[in-house]
Amino acid sequence: MNQTRPLSYKRAICYSGFRDNQSPDTGVFPSESEILEDLLLLSGHWSALRVYACDVHTERVLRTIERERLPFKVMLGAYIGAEVNNPNCPWGGVYEDATLAANKEANRAELDRAIAWANRYPDIIDVVSVGNEATVDWTDHLIEPETVKAYASDVRSQIKQPVTFCENYVPWLTSLAELAANLDVISIHTYPVWEYKTLDEAMDYTRKNFEAVQARYPDKQVIITEAGWATASNGRGIPPDNVGEMLQREYLEQLLSWAEEQQILVYVFEAFDENWKGSDHPLEPEKHWGLYRADRSAKPALSIQR
Repeated sequence: MNQTRPLSYKRAICYSGFRDNQSPDTGVFPSESEILEDLLLLSGHWSALRVYACDVHTERVLRTIERERLPFKVMLGAYIGAEVNNPNCPWGGVYEDATLAANKEANRAELDRAIAWANRYPDIIDVVSVGNEATVDWTDHLIEPETVKAYASDVRSQIKQPVTFCENYVPWLTSLAELAANLDVISIHTYPVWEYKTLDEAMDYTRKNFEAVQARYPDKQVIITEAGWATASNGRGIPPDNVGEMLQREYLEQLLSWAEEQQILVYVFEAFDENWKGSDHPLEPEKHWGLYRADRSAKPALSIQR
């Protein structure tokens, strides 16, 4: 059923609309009116969104886009949980057997929803991802590449949209060749700031990450599904003097200029700060990647015109 076709260049951004006192962990999701408020802020700046799970939030996003006839294409993501233990995960990737077994059942249901929604919203959903950062060595939701390959084959057989898998650039260079052969599009994540690169080094590093994967798979379309710059840090993983709102603006201006010039599809990470993420520390970097703050006020990066 799948019809391989290249994805077109467009201005794209990752969208997760969880506000203060909301999170997928607690099951408190943004309302459709809150989602509409977000989408109206993003409309005009961005024409494509990436969402991460086939959950209540995403269902409301799709319903709102359809009802309001908003001009967005959506990368639909299926969130797949751990199916094997990963003792290398710094924050805990080891589970009871019963949990792993339950995750397998939940993953199957998640992928079934992805298939159903891709077929229900063919004019909105233009690509489907069968997972996110699930094969890299530090993940807390580890899946064997062979399993992801099987998931991709199943989804590809039942939808018309291209199928991808979103992962840090490193595994694509080392362990995912067989999976790559079973995908229509290869999706990479590149975060120079997480790898202690300064702003002066960042864009060259991003280009090299992309070019290395593209050279590894010359017959596949490679896109970037996460690239961004944090605006605050408590020192956990990122030196505080290497982040900030103006640094974010400068990096994204370079990134978007390169993407447009080369016609490479790049999903900027991310639309809004999410205070539910990471530790309780207010400067935890996981909370501070948005082009908008959690209160929906704009950061300087939003002024980039392209």
